[in-house]
Amino acid sequence: MNSLERPARAVVIGASGGIGSAVTDLVASGGFETVHALSRSGDDQSRAGVRAGRIDIENEASIAAAAEELIEGAPLRLILVATGLLHDATLQPEKTYRALDPEHLLRSFRINAIGPALVGKHMLPLLPKTGKSVFAVLSARVGSIEDNRLGGWYGYRASKAALNQFVRTFAIELGRQRPEAVCVALHPGTVDTVLSHPFQPGSKVGKVFSPSYSAERLLAVTDALTTAHTGQFFALDGQSIPF
Repeated sequence: MNSLERPARAVVIGASGGIGSAVTDLVASGGFETVHALSRSGDDQSRAGVRAGRIDIENEASIAAAAEELIEGAPLRLILVATGLLHDATLQPEKTYRALDPEHLLRSFRINAIGPALVGKHMLPLLPKTGKSVFAVLSARVGSIEDNRLGGWYGYRASKAALNQFVRTFAIELGRQRPEAVCVALHPGTVDTVLSHPFQPGSKVGKVFSPSYSAERLLAVTDALTTAHTGQFFALDGQSIPF
């Protein structure tokens, strides 16, 4: 993140996950004064320059409390939301509209769209009013409406599409208040994490990247971003993805 002014702080939300943890490691070695590593568990992994904290993106009071803790200190130049839900013990991606379940859809939207949107609500005001800063969220290529050729995965696709719309709309408002800020959605590729494990063997997902490689590429993308890119959606190779 050499394009950001120093001194600076960074925030990684979802820091206990595969990509979030890898991003935290890289950012901590990248010259930031402090990296706030926030997760549901709040685990402190004792990394130099890293301050662990707790956040529950399904709970607005938790998000507001986490934001309150970030007010004091060097300017926040990077906020990365690295959370997401594709499946768990009770929720699986839908292969057909016959599998649609309102409770599963609500949970997908709470975690994939509403949670990051509320992070924006409480943390975008903390970005400095001058100089480059970046607010980025991990989306997914399957959230692109234009790129949807296969169907299926209704809740995940729809919630990520909603997330992309939040990003686009945030960027417009943010541009009026902080004209040098950049707000983007990022596709990390298919990464070797718990989220993708059930869909790797024998699947057609293509190349699977390590969390460290994906994190390195995502940070390279954010480093190269300018205000001309705000409100857009980028893959880890820097290519624009249609909404």
